[in-house]
Amino acid sequence: MWDQEYATEQYVYGKLPNDFLKERYQATPMGRVLLLAEGEGRNAVFLAKQGYAATAVDISSVGLEKAKKLAEQSAVDIELICEDLATFELGESQWDGIVSIYCHLPPALRQDLYKRIERALKPNGVFLLEGYRPAQLAYKTGGPPVAEMMIAKETLVKELPNLTFSHLEELEREVVEGINHHGVGAVVQAIGTLRQ
Repeated sequence: MWDQEYATEQYVYGKLPNDFLKERYQATPMGRVLLLAEGEGRNAVFLAKQGYAATAVDISSVGLEKAKKLAEQSAVDIELICEDLATFELGESQWDGIVSIYCHLPPALRQDLYKRIERALKPNGVFLLEGYRPAQLAYKTGGPPVAEMMIAKETLVKELPNLTFSHLEELEREVVEGINHHGVGAVVQAIGTLRQ
C-alpha cells in the first residue's frame, strides 16, 4: 500500500518538516535519532541539517528512495532502513531521540512498539510525537479511518509508563503537509523523557 502511495514524483507529505518537530526538536539531546515510519524523509533530512545523526525506518522502499533523493538535494546524510515496525529491532539504550510523526498503528502493534521504544532510548533520551487523536475522524483531513489507530493523551501516559512528559497536549491545528495532510486536524503532541 505505501509503495503505491509514494509512487509519484510529488512528495505526498511535502519536503518540509512537521511543524511540531520544527518548533520542538531541540528538546531532543544532540546525537542519534530514529524516525519511525519516516516515508519520504522530510523530518530526517531536517534533523540531519540541524546536526543530528538521523536514521529513517519505513516499510516502503519507494518512500525511502525518495528520502535518499531529498537528502542528496539537501547535501546531508541520513541512514535508511527498510523494515516493518512489527519486526524491526530498535536495540537497547541506542537512541538519544525517537521521533513518531503520524505513525498510526493497530493497538497491539503500537503497545508492543512503545515497549521497544522505552528499551531503545538512552537514559534521558527523548520521545517526540505528533499524531491524530480520535476526534480527527470528524475532520477527515488525514490519518487512518478508524479511531482505534488514533492516539490520545491517556494512551501515551498508559502505554509509556517509564517516560516523564514535559509536553503533552491535545489541540486542533492547521496541518499543511503535502497533499495527504491538509486542513484543520485534531492532534496530540508529546515530548517524553526516559527516566533514569
